[in-house]
Amino acid sequence: MKNYSLFLRFTILLSVAAVFFNSCKKETGKEYSYFVSKDLLISYDITYIHTLFESASVDYPDINDLKPLVETDVNVYSLVYSTTINNEEVNASGLLCVPVDEGEYPVLCFHNGTNTVDAYAPSNFVLNPLYQMVEVIASIGYCVIIPDYPGFGESAHLVHPYLIAEPTVRSIVDMLYAVNELGDSELPGFSIKNEYYLLGYSQGGWAAFAMHKALELDYASDFNLGGSACGAGPYNLSLLFQEMTNEIYYPMPVYIGYIVNAYSAYNQFSNPVTDILNEPFASALSSLYTGTLSSDQINNQLTTSIPELFTADFLAGFASEPEYSTIREALANNSISAWNSAKPLYFVHGENDTQVSPLTTENIYDAMIQAGTSPATCIKEIVPGVDHGDGIVPCMLKGLFFIMSLGK
Repeated sequence: MKNYSLFLRFTILLSVAAVFFNSCKKETGKEYSYFVSKDLLISYDITYIHTLFESASVDYPDINDLKPLVETDVNVYSLVYSTTINNEEVNASGLLCVPVDEGEYPVLCFHNGTNTVDAYAPSNFVLNPLYQMVEVIASIGYCVIIPDYPGFGESAHLVHPYLIAEPTVRSIVDMLYAVNELGDSELPGFSIKNEYYLLGYSQGGWAAFAMHKALELDYASDFNLGGSACGAGPYNLSLLFQEMTNEIYYPMPVYIGYIVNAYSAYNQFSNPVTDILNEPFASALSSLYTGTLSSDQINNQLTTSIPELFTADFLAGFASEPEYSTIREALANNSISAWNSAKPLYFVHGENDTQVSPLTTENIYDAMIQAGTSPATCIKEIVPGVDHGDGIVPCMLKGLFFIMSLGK
């Protein structure tokens, strides 16, 4: 991104000046079903938030539209809560960002994109400039939460269930329940308005869409979904995998390995990894996704050549051969099928995305309309001239403005 490294250095320097630590644990004797603990990581005052927006607006002028809306300082906490993954009760974590001013606030849940490093999880990297831009949205009147996802933060001992729907949705829903358990004993004068908005990009776009469906169809009695904005998500994983395997070269083999490793670890299919990937990649796979290697480092240990990465039998038979049926079923089961949604939904995708094809967004939008969703409810925008990485900020800004247009 243009001037991003300068922006990164500038925001980190500003952030260091703003950090102070405090600890806030459970009130003695009070019982919670989900909430475990919270720790204050950082506070941003209004002056700092304005400076952050001014710095970012050099590259993204639309951010200037947020400055007049800043109303309050922000406290950012790490939040630990209880959830269930693979029938095991575990502690998970994420960020909780709240306005300092007392009041009742709607919830905005942000779902980040693909991450392979535990140290870069939201609750472990609160000073990440991209996370900061989400954290300070609380200053305009939202309770902002950012899940780490299972496999990161407090649950770093687990394999991350990359693009596996049930543990992803379950863990985020349980974080919403934990936030709802916060009362005056934890945050005096602060309360949650029963109004929830979802925002996410890439893996996070897929997660936000999965959450949209779950909150609307399965959890409507507990959470009033206000609307969602989903950016560049691989909503149809069967299509994504078919597109990957049909190429000679794919620029991000880290995604392929992540899917195969996670689906194998969570018994999503019955095939051994050696049925899918060639050596030495098959044997090395699980050692690459331990929370220590970056996407670039993993890419360097795989290959962008599809014929070198996948076995010849898999490439020839993946689409139809019975021996790969459980792999096809797993991808279909973790894709998000269309339904007739009554909740506002905005899809956004970069036109030049070479990692997740914009065809994925085109197809899911068409499927939602065919399923009965009104075009007034479900909106699609393809952003010209934007690839996957450089689409994060412009697409998420568009998504945020869409959510803000729905009211608080």
